[in-house]
Amino acid sequence: QVQLVESGGGVVEPGGSLMLSCAASGSVSSINVMAWYRQTPGKRREVVARIDNRGNSEYADSVEGRFTISRSSFKDMVYLKMNSLEAGDTAVYYCYASSINFNDYWGQGTQVTVSS
Repeated sequence: QVQLVESGGGVVEPGGSLMLSCAASGSVSSINVMAWYRQTPGKRREVVARIDNRGNSEYADSVEGRFTISRSSFKDMVYLKMNSLEAGDTAVYYCYASSINFNDYWGQGTQVTVSS
């Protein structure tokens, strides 16, 4: 089992920056991929960025060049640095991990609001 806890959400003005953190505990050695998703009311949860064990990262087109995902070498932390935030980035952001046993784990979510 893996437990994920996000932190770092909040309210920021357009053009501002935020850093989200996700702490993993439990069977962290089994984690293969970690990612950040986001969801707004009435819409499906969408992937924002993902990173694998080799450090390869991928981004949604909407955040490419503005967001950066990173991961600790011990695989117990994953971060999302968000720059040049826009109103369209407002959402609940969820940390996600998948294990080598094909189990999926989710955090409880953290709200990010971009507003002037």
